[in-house]
Amino acid sequence: MRIQTITLAIAAAALSVAACTPAEQQEAGTRAEVAGEKAEDAAAKAGEVIESGAVKAARAVEEGAGGIATRLEENQAEAAAEGRPGAVDPATGQRVPAY
Repeated sequence: MRIQTITLAIAAAALSVAACTPAEQQEAGTRAEVAGEKAEDAAAKAGEVIESGAVKAARAVEEGAGGIATRLEENQAEAAAEGRPGAVDPATGQRVPAY
């Protein structure tokens, strides 16, 4: 939203340049340049914040999935040890035959 506002300000400044004196044109150009630099900095910071949040979310998903995988593996090991048909022993990869 802020970037759009700055862009509109730059466009308005550009349109009004023709009606200004050379000194006013120079000042408007300088202000537009500064506004552009601020917009670029704001966009870069926003990108970093988004990326940081994505990293945290990915780690949380990875940790959660790892915990689930461990529990499932333990359940399969137990089922295979009990001889439940269809279970796979994680240590060997062998499936208990279904009779």
